[in-house]
Amino acid sequence: MSIDYQHLTFDYQPCAEQRAPRETGAAGTIHPVAVVGAGPVGLATAIDLARQGVPVVLVDDDCTLSSGSRAICFAKRTLDIFDRLGCGERITDKGVRWNLGKVFLRDEQVYAFDLLPEEGHRRPAFINLQQYYLEGYLVECAQQLPNLEIRWKHKVAGIEQHAQGTPDAHVVLTVETPDGSYPLAARYVVAADGSRSPVRKLMGLDSKGRTFKDRFLIADVKMEAGFPSERWFWFDPPFHPNQSVLLHRQPDNVWRIDFQLGWDADPVLEKAPERVIPRVRALLGPDAKFELEWVSVYTFSCLRMDSFRHGHVLFAGDSAHGVSPFGARGANSGVQDAENLAWKLAYVLDGRAPDSLLDSYASEREYAADENIRNSTRSTDFITPKSPVSRLFRDAVLTLAKRHAFARQLVNSGRLSVPAVLHGSPLNTPDGDAFAGAMVPGAACVDAPVAGARGESWLLGSLGDAFTLLAFGAPERFDAGTLRALRSLPLKPVFVTGAGADAQAGTPAWPDATVLADLQGLAAQRYDAQPGTVYLIRPDQHVCARWRHADAAAVAAALRRATGQAGQAGQGAAGPAGSGAAAALAAA
Repeated sequence: MSIDYQHLTFDYQPCAEQRAPRETGAAGTIHPVAVVGAGPVGLATAIDLARQGVPVVLVDDDCTLSSGSRAICFAKRTLDIFDRLGCGERITDKGVRWNLGKVFLRDEQVYAFDLLPEEGHRRPAFINLQQYYLEGYLVECAQQLPNLEIRWKHKVAGIEQHAQGTPDAHVVLTVETPDGSYPLAARYVVAADGSRSPVRKLMGLDSKGRTFKDRFLIADVKMEAGFPSERWFWFDPPFHPNQSVLLHRQPDNVWRIDFQLGWDADPVLEKAPERVIPRVRALLGPDAKFELEWVSVYTFSCLRMDSFRHGHVLFAGDSAHGVSPFGARGANSGVQDAENLAWKLAYVLDGRAPDSLLDSYASEREYAADENIRNSTRSTDFITPKSPVSRLFRDAVLTLAKRHAFARQLVNSGRLSVPAVLHGSPLNTPDGDAFAGAMVPGAACVDAPVAGARGESWLLGSLGDAFTLLAFGAPERFDAGTLRALRSLPLKPVFVTGAGADAQAGTPAWPDATVLADLQGLAAQRYDAQPGTVYLIRPDQHVCARWRHADAAAVAAALRRATGQAGQAGQGAAGPAGSGAAAALAAA
């Protein structure tokens, strides 16, 4: 039996706080984390935390999934994150895979581009998938986790922070339900409640930036069509002159078409079928047969909050930052927020890191948001020039791009989402040796085909969601004393050997190590690795340090830095748990 995710609803249920006797208006149980908003970002955050052993309460003021296609383009990096969360295969299988894009000026193709021209990656550059499918699959994943409770039709109507700056600091939410209101207390609150964020408003906070005076029409059209699974973007097409049009294929024979309308367009009038259908027919041809599934008119802004952290309340996704839709940076950057935040909350709550580690969530993702806003603003300015000079420049670039490669670098039909390299993060240890390539401290790890004791697999799947020592070479080639010292650290060991080496489940030098064969030599190539090269990888699969030769003291220092404990050796980590890991780091 197939599920109609577009119209799926969930039952409201009263919760324990409502059933328990009230205690002078205060909440009884203080939960570790409450997440507000069951969109892609809130669900990803809650799932990630729950998988790492943190009990989570997720509240949402609605009881349905997203309507219409909305966010449809999910990048390779986001798919890698969903793989780690255990739902990447299903999402990718349902989505429409694509790597190729084409740019047109009027009725001529200017050029084509390939976003993933090389082999040896598990996931494509992008998939297209309606947001309601993504949310539905994430909800089903969340429902399998015993320590994750989803509360539908539980609306946050108030928020207070208590005992800030003390070990007893927590947040109390006032939550409204069909049965009345109740207090919900949590050590930390993640606000992933969208661009209109009620939590942000309740706290008297705002986002600042630039609103673009233009309007766009989204039409989801169901039809049988022979168009390939590619991204097609037209500047000034004859069927929609002086504007732009974007075409994407989605699952279920649904096609997403974005029409630029101009600022003077009436957003209510333009959604009427008698206005939409002629526009679609002008693109598809007079004999095309199609049905309208969903229509929306939108404007957009590029903006963000000054800070993503306010005490024990942390903002993620659209509640923290917003960008134009060109480049698919909204949902993709939000899921990266979720991954960045989840492991840090887990470490703080488990006592493996101090509360100050959460400041790095804010600084790292504010940096990423600024990068996304900068690129998104440039895309929008190129697509919608606001002066005759800007229009002249754009058209000249497009004309030159037909024949000259240098001009294609200037064409900006929406530079597509790539993960931010977290340069300058306080968690990074700068390189002390000469390295080449993209895997610098702060970069998101790239994949490569490998083989282990259970057969062929992928490198990222072997890293998991813990701090990982990624070493190139067989364990036996490393100094035995160094390995003994490294084994005392809270690290997952992964050794990558040459393509012809035998993969094994472990090794006498480190029995619980994962040993992988580099099937095509791509892992060593992409990580600029030589025999003996060592990487320290964060739980969110970002590089935080690398060395040409293993040194246990250097690795321990980098691990302290990456968990926010630099300068705290001998003090241990804050909190009641995690003392073994903290002691090992302090001793090292």
